[in-house]
Amino acid sequence: MPGKIDSRLAELKIELPKAAAPVANYVPVVVSGKTVYTSGQVTVFNGEFKYQGKLGKEFSVEDGQKAARLCGLNVIAQVKAAIGDLDKVKRVLKLTCFVNSVSEFTDQPKVANGVSDLMVEVFGDAGKHARSAVGVNVLPLNVACEVEAIFEIE
Repeated sequence: MPGKIDSRLAELKIELPKAAAPVANYVPVVVSGKTVYTSGQVTVFNGEFKYQGKLGKEFSVEDGQKAARLCGLNVIAQVKAAIGDLDKVKRVLKLTCFVNSVSEFTDQPKVANGVSDLMVEVFGDAGKHARSAVGVNVLPLNVACEVEAIFEIE
């Protein structure tokens, strides 16, 4: 029987991607006590890279929000793969959203709203979190966004 969060995902018609395997010398998730740390998740859906380019050049703020949301879906998929049941998530504590952007682009917080909104949609009040939105010169494989997260679990 699906849990509360899995049912919410189905109700919202949100499909989680397959949790991606690491491409270098790291693990995708570390669970330490009641804290879950994810490695940075990028704009890939089931092995297919999407949103490759810079905000303020190839992509608009709205595109960036979709890219950040996709990173968030990958974060949730990694957490589910690590802990098994998303109902164990007590709180989304912190998100860091890295935005591949031209030097004049200053709407990183608006881009990060794509992942922040997703966490609240999925986890309700437990999805409200602290956050950093950082503009960077380049990200791996020229993806538009990368998101890392910290969760508290029961």
